[in-house]
Amino acid sequence: MTEELAHKYTALKVRLQELGSVAVAFSAGVDSTLLTYVAHAVLGDKMQAFTAQSDFVPARDAEAAAVFCQQHGITHTLVPFPILTVPHVQENPPDRCYYCKHALFARMQELAAAQGLQAVVDGSNLDDDGDFRPGHRALKELGIISPLHDAGMRKADIRTLSRELGLPTWDKPSFACLASRFPYGQPLTPEGLERVNTAEEFLLAHGFTQFRVRDHGKLARIEVPPQDIDRLLDHTLRTAITERLHELGYQYVTLDLQGYRTGAMNEVLGK
Repeated sequence: MTEELAHKYTALKVRLQELGSVAVAFSAGVDSTLLTYVAHAVLGDKMQAFTAQSDFVPARDAEAAAVFCQQHGITHTLVPFPILTVPHVQENPPDRCYYCKHALFARMQELAAAQGLQAVVDGSNLDDDGDFRPGHRALKELGIISPLHDAGMRKADIRTLSRELGLPTWDKPSFACLASRFPYGQPLTPEGLERVNTAEEFLLAHGFTQFRVRDHGKLARIEVPPQDIDRLLDHTLRTAITERLHELGYQYVTLDLQGYRTGAMNEVLGK
């Protein structure tokens, strides 16, 4: 561990100690796993992990969160959350994430207060300051604290520190919520979200790790990193993927030649 990263790690632990007791919004991703692990190491039973259960979250993520907490003796609460009943969310406007996060984190604050926990914290880091992220406005309005950000950590720091600490998520690919697979303005439904999830589970089962299946109604647009394009175009695999996505109701299955990138659905904003 470099001196700079060690300094950030110390700053993270000091920040958590200052908070006294916390509920961690735990998605089982790279950032929140590190935060959950360190918060437990620092605060012990003065911390709990909260994981949302909603149509936006693949079941595998909630299961992974539960397993991690059980392995480390962390008190874990699954928070059922009917996200599509939140005003404006189902219509999927460009600021959908604001309404979603405001409602979800407000609920987590209620649960944390009932448990006598002083703050709700999330895994945002410095790299999250870029791109179009209306959800951050909701976190700021609610007073949600981001200890990784406060400690000056970026995604590379989080991955390196996670590896140093032996966390299995250190090289886990990033996966945003399932709603991010749909163009803004395309209504969200439980059936559509499950279809995207099933399509992505199929790619996972065939060895792809970083990708997206973007849903454009009758058309599925697959993004994989440039180095995976040739493999996806293998005749046997391409045929299997096409047939499976046709079974799921997609009439057309396409490959995005730009490859995987975060925030692809934001590229149309301002144009």
